[in-house]
Amino acid sequence: MFWTIVITAVVTLIATALAMNFATPEKKLERKIEHRYAVADPQFRREMGVMLGPAIVPGNLVKDLQNGKEIFPAMLAAIQAAQKTITFETYIYWSGDIGEKMSEALAERARAGVKVSVMLDWMGSLKMEDKLLKAMEDAGVRVHRYRPLHWYNISRMNNRTHRKLLVVDGKVAFTGGVGIADQWEGSAEDPDHWRDMHFQLTGPAVAQFQAAFNDNWIKTTGEVLNGPDYFPAQERTGDMDAHLFIASPAGGSESMHLMVLMAIAASAQSIDLEAAYFVPDELVTKALLAARERGVRIRIIVPGEHIDSDAVRLASKASWGPLLQAGIAIHEYEPTMMHNKLLIVDNEMVSVGSTNFDVRSFRLNDEASLNVYDRDFAAKMTREFEGDLAKTRAYTYETWAARPLKEKLIERFVLPLKSQL
Repeated sequence: MFWTIVITAVVTLIATALAMNFATPEKKLERKIEHRYAVADPQFRREMGVMLGPAIVPGNLVKDLQNGKEIFPAMLAAIQAAQKTITFETYIYWSGDIGEKMSEALAERARAGVKVSVMLDWMGSLKMEDKLLKAMEDAGVRVHRYRPLHWYNISRMNNRTHRKLLVVDGKVAFTGGVGIADQWEGSAEDPDHWRDMHFQLTGPAVAQFQAAFNDNWIKTTGEVLNGPDYFPAQERTGDMDAHLFIASPAGGSESMHLMVLMAIAASAQSIDLEAAYFVPDELVTKALLAARERGVRIRIIVPGEHIDSDAVRLASKASWGPLLQAGIAIHEYEPTMMHNKLLIVDNEMVSVGSTNFDVRSFRLNDEASLNVYDRDFAAKMTREFEGDLAKTRAYTYETWAARPLKEKLIERFVLPLKSQL
């Protein structure tokens, strides 16, 4: 009898802890944001800067990097040129060719006296061999795993850092969708090489990247990385207005959700979205439908048959019916897995970073997004979007209505778990 009680208590405790991982934060948005002004209206920028945290700052230069062929050489070159500090945070870090190159580059700079700090998500780096960690640590790189699994934090196991941040000498920063794994290498030339984007920024907004890295570094180590080596005086390097903001279940978890809803609500002409994981909640769906009703052209690119999660595909398609009926164009990318996270609104605003278009990114993950307010940059990213659009297949309402019964039944089981996908 005694052992039955003990076992029952232990099982109940574990089940309760695991169930807590499925809960979203108590604070959440519940009402649709109304269309009160356009993205081009100065009021939009005023509210985006105030509500999302860091102010929109002028004087930046943002360069888009397409696929691993451009992304990894740029990141490695920046690391190799470091003189004082490197801060690097990522979700995926796996063993392989690019994992070894990154480890070697970081270790070399540490041996040269550069202060190198690396934050890896515990779950996302499970496929990283110990030898890569040891090589960095032996060279003097300070490596920390974000929220490693322990009995006392099992209730937070599901809250991961999904941020992708690299800052060198406090002067150049990178963010986007790319993880450190071999499927991101190449030029998206076949199903083994993914399609993705990353972005390099110089200018005053780099300080916001460094502050974003500090957020999880402090949570994990209790140490603040400050001083001129991390936060040097910044100079204008371009004419782009931008800001980088973060979200976390520990505070400000609704920032990404709010940003998306505000941008959609302010749209007056067009929304172009590339979403590797497109599982919109009810509020986002209503916002998209309201935008379409007032005449906004909406084009969405999602992965096609090449996707790393069938559960995401099923949960995503379950919600497409009303969107397609309203005239929202949904296209499936065909050549390979499309991992882009790109939002362009009214040819005025571009939002990029680590954030997916789903509940997990909006409420459970630690995320970082860069918003750029520049018409020339928006035009450049629209050309990239339309280049991807040329490699898609349009998905129609007729196709959606005719999807197999088996698929519809499975969707019913997947949808209740959509926050975990």
